[in-house]
Order: sequence, then structure tokens, then C-alpha cells
Amino acid sequence: MSLKLGELLVKMGAIKTDQLSVAIEENRKNGTRIMASLVSQGAIKDRDILSHMEKIFGLTGIDLSTFEIDRQVTQLVTKEFCEKNFLIPLQKAGQTLVVAFADPTNVVVREDLRFLTRLKIQPVVATENGILSSVERYYGGNLARQNFDNSDEMAAAETDAVSNTEVIDQQSTGGAVESDPIVKFVNAVLAEAIKKKVADIHFEPYEKRYRVRFRMDGNLIESASPPSGTSQAIAARIKIMSKLDIAEKRVPQDGRLKVKTVRGKEMDFRVSTLPTLWGEKIVLRLLDQSNLQLDMTKLGFEEDELRLFKSNIHLPQGMVLITGPTGSGKTTTIYSALAELNQVDVNISTAEDPAEFNLEGINQVQMNSDIGLTFATTLRAFLRQDPDIIMVGEIRDLETAEISFKAASTGHLVVSTLHTNDAPSTVTRLLEMGVAPYIITSCINLIVAQRLVGKICESCKTPIDVPAQTLINLGIAKEDISEYQIFKGQGCSNCNSTGIKGRVAVYELMTMSNKVKELILNHGTSEQIRILAREEGMKTLRRSALSKLKKGVTSIEEVLNSSVRDT
Repeated sequence: MSLKLGELLVKMGAIKTDQLSVAIEENRKNGTRIMASLVSQGAIKDRDILSHMEKIFGLTGIDLSTFEIDRQVTQLVTKEFCEKNFLIPLQKAGQTLVVAFADPTNVVVREDLRFLTRLKIQPVVATENGILSSVERYYGGNLARQNFDNSDEMAAAETDAVSNTEVIDQQSTGGAVESDPIVKFVNAVLAEAIKKKVADIHFEPYEKRYRVRFRMDGNLIESASPPSGTSQAIAARIKIMSKLDIAEKRVPQDGRLKVKTVRGKEMDFRVSTLPTLWGEKIVLRLLDQSNLQLDMTKLGFEEDELRLFKSNIHLPQGMVLITGPTGSGKTTTIYSALAELNQVDVNISTAEDPAEFNLEGINQVQMNSDIGLTFATTLRAFLRQDPDIIMVGEIRDLETAEISFKAASTGHLVVSTLHTNDAPSTVTRLLEMGVAPYIITSCINLIVAQRLVGKICESCKTPIDVPAQTLINLGIAKEDISEYQIFKGQGCSNCNSTGIKGRVAVYELMTMSNKVKELILNHGTSEQIRILAREEGMKTLRRSALSKLKKGVTSIEEVLNSSVRDT
């Protein structure tokens, strides 16, 4: 195959004919591999050979010099078989084994490999040099035949921690060697994220740089800038840890990974990959059970709002909807409500996509559209399971809406979410979805819109002078300005110089009064519903944010970022 590949490289203009002739002669005299000879004489670089191989074979190419192989799969194939056939196993996903071949067209070898491993073989391509170097690295000293002791690996990992933070346990990160720079880097990022209690980690490749950013208290902060050439290896490492398909780079993938710190604490990350112009962007969401706030008194509700919310979630039937954009804290509010309702004599079932946290005593179902497990099919099953309370992760379509409203009208309490800007527009969204007005008015008890505002860091909180007109522009009445003392965080080490430490929710609660129901039945617009609800005492998101500003909890910038002025 080396000769054929050499001839193809000549045709593609990658090397010259005389360079190939020299390599062939060396192969005849000394047994030197043709590709190795071409690289050694400077005719072509190994990475350029890989690039051409991708085009020739139409398969994903793997640069093994920057790729961390799952050591457990190397036990499936012997060193001798790998060296003889110029291949190396990379990753096992279910019943599929991803294998790097120098010659993926050799059907006989692929069939032998399938027979030996009893697995479906998914080929990718790699250069001969890359494969032989990796075979030596991973099979040297019969390392692949050892039975790894997870506790020993964990002890070894303790020496490579980020300063003053917990270390990722190798048992939970794929069993890779901690000394590998890519493994060390990914582990360090995860460890730092756990230490700083970030919400998300963004791994972002660009044309000339690669950066890692943390989302903390709603703000994105740059954490690291590894060399741009490491983007593929970092993506592959995270995908191995998440049991995703490392060979598939063309479509988005979703997964989860679990790590364990040396202190025995388990942490879950939700993983999302996205193909971009310059590589795969990967976002990890930290799902820390200890950060889940289930005490409703600490979520951000005012006293009267909390009483109203509790009274509605304790009703025996009907629907409570939580609305807001992604990242507005809807999940936390719903989980807090479920925790309040979770009693031994209550049957609670949830349909979630994804199921972010495990709640003891609640029957949680993870959606899987690949096998037909959708919100609609799960809800139909719930109704045969004698439920008292049903939580639907999100009402996305008419079918899900119809079953949810049916459950709410037949003796069940249904709690769900929608993506809308405020409480009144939720009605419009449901009408656009195809839900009849009379069904909306007969089933919905309460609609809650919410946003998150940053809390001013207490360590650097400082009063500031603000022009009266600025406060008036926010929607504060001129006669009330004297009641406001405005604060701002100056930035310190405790808040990463942002002035914000932690977040709290602001809420807009709209009850379905008789007048509101009548307006909906008469096809009132969302603006008409908003005006009526405000006349009946609904506090808008802007009013809720201003109350946090008045108490010195948040800043003017956070008020502007979380809400729009009342009209």
C-alpha cells in the first residue's frame, strides 16, 4: 500500500517522481518503509501525508502524536498484530471499535480484526509513522496487558493537581496516563472549574488561537489559551471521556462525563460538541448536586411571591408553567418545587431532556428520541402509572402540550417550562402552538417568568453616586428616587475582578384571574394581557429587578441586562 500511496501522492503533486524513486530504492536495499523514507528526506511532512490520506480514503484522519488513546482498548489487540498490519485501536463505544489504519482498504485485515474482537470496526486513517510510534508508546513493556489498579492511578494523579484544588480521579476519566500533556491539561481545566464552581466550560478553536473560557455568575471569563494545534487532541480527549464518537466531527454530539475527585466527590458534566470552521467547539456544563438550591426561600422570591407560588404548586390539579430563556434558572425553580412536594404519599414522575440532577424519591425519565422515547410517549405512559404530580421538562410541540393539558384537567398537577420572554407572552406562545383558548384558561393556575441577576460581591461592594435621570430611565418614579442607594462591585480576587459574586432570580408571577381568562377567551393580545395583569397587581420582571436594586443586592447593569422597562 505504501507504493500505491506514494504514486497517488505524486499524482496529487505532493511529492516529486524522483523523490519517490529514492524512497523505493531505499526500501529495496535496506527495507526502509517508503513513507518513512519520504519524510526523512524532507520530501513531505507526516501531517501532510495524513491530510492527503483523508482525501484519498474519504475517512477521518487522526494525528496520533497529539491523540490520547484509551488504554483499555489496547488490550483487545496484540502488539504483533498492530505492527504487522499498521493499525492501532483507539476507542470502544458500545459494540463499535474505532481503529486507525494506514491502509483501510485491506478488507481481510478488517475482517480478521472483527473476528478477533467480536466488535464492529469503524475505520479512521493515520500515518504509518504515527501508528508505529503509538504502538511503541502504548504496547512497550507489555503495558497493555497489565490490569490497571484504579487506586494506584488515583494516587499517581494526586501529584498532578492544579494548585490548591481537588484532582480528577483517573478511574473516571478514561484510565489515561496522567503524564500526557493533553490529559494533564484537560484534568487541570476540570479541576479548576470544580474549584471555582463555574457553570460552563467553553473550549473554542479559532483560525490562529484556541481558548478556554469559564462562565461564572453569568459572565464569560478567559481561563487558558493552549496552543491552537492542540484543539483536535483536546476535543478527542473530552470525547473519549464522554464516550462519544471521536471519528465523527461533522455533526453535533451530546453526552455526559462523570469524574471523581481525590476527596471522593463525584461531579457530572453535560457535554455538547459543535463543528465550527476551525474545529469542534465543546461546552461542558457542570452539574454539581451540592450547588442545587432547593430552599425556595433563597431563590429570590419576595415574601408575597413565595406565598403565591407555594399555594399554586400545592393545588391538587392544574398546571404551573415556568418560562424564560436558556440559563435563566428554570430547572432550579422546578426542582425546588418538586423538593417541596416530594412526600412519601405522593407519586411524582418527571420527563426530562436532559435529566440534570438525581432527586431521591422522584421517578425521573431521560428522553431519548433515537428510540422513540419522547415527551409525548413518556407522558402517555405516566398516565398509566397512577401519578399525582407530573413534571414535563419542556412543552415543545402541540402533541406534548395536548397530553400535558389533558393530565392537568384530569386530577393531576403538571409543572412544565416554556421558552418565552415574559408571563403574558406565554399565552400567545401556546395559542400559536395550537392549544385552544378554553383549554388554557381551564388548566393553567399560574405562569412564572424568571431571569437571573448577578449579586454584588460583598467583598468589594461600594456605594456610588448615580444621576437621578439614570434611575428615572430605569422606571423608578421620581418621588421614589430617595429610597434607592446604589452599590457596585469594584472588582477583587474574590469575584475574579467582575464585581459580581453569585446570582439570584427575579420573578414575574401571573395568576389566571377571571378577567385574565375572559380576555384570553376574547383573543386578547399579550400586551393587553400584560396591562390587565399589572392592573391586578402583577409585579413585572423589571419591578422585581428594581426591588433587588433597592435592597442593594444587584447593580444597575444587571437590572438592564435582565429586564426591559415597563411600557
